[in-house]
Amino acid sequence: MKVIKKILIGLLVVFIVAQAFRPSKNLSNDTTKDISKSYAVPDSVKTILTKACNNCHSNKTKYPWYAEIQPVAWWLGDHIKEGKSKINFNEFSGYRIAKQYKRLEDCMDEVKEGGMPLPSYTWIHKNAVLTDAEKHALLNWFGNVRDSIKARYPPDSLLIKKKA
Repeated sequence: MKVIKKILIGLLVVFIVAQAFRPSKNLSNDTTKDISKSYAVPDSVKTILTKACNNCHSNKTKYPWYAEIQPVAWWLGDHIKEGKSKINFNEFSGYRIAKQYKRLEDCMDEVKEGGMPLPSYTWIHKNAVLTDAEKHALLNWFGNVRDSIKARYPPDSLLIKKKA
């Protein structure tokens, strides 16, 4: 019993010390390169992006209360960092055109396959679960923006291979 007590006390000390090491928060208000600066974003799509995408794919995350507790904050920080590395809607207009095109295709694939939003996100954020109508609206918008890019730029600049 003494061994278990020592282990529990040790774990408690580690937990308490871990609270002092916090990741930086994703709280920038910089939207100078936001996707809306280059492409029209209908209000209906803005609403969907806000509720289901922006916490991990923008420069401003709305943190829940449990984000103050380690190791949860580290886990969330990693998710946000990874999400922003895939696509950041607040930095989108600063991407190369080929990257914009590719990221929109990736978004379409993720929504079609049900990969986004992540199940681990929607488990806690029930309002982020996309309805079929919301998926359809996102897919249409992603496709329209992607097609507008394709229409404005030569295929070589988009790394699009022409079918023979």
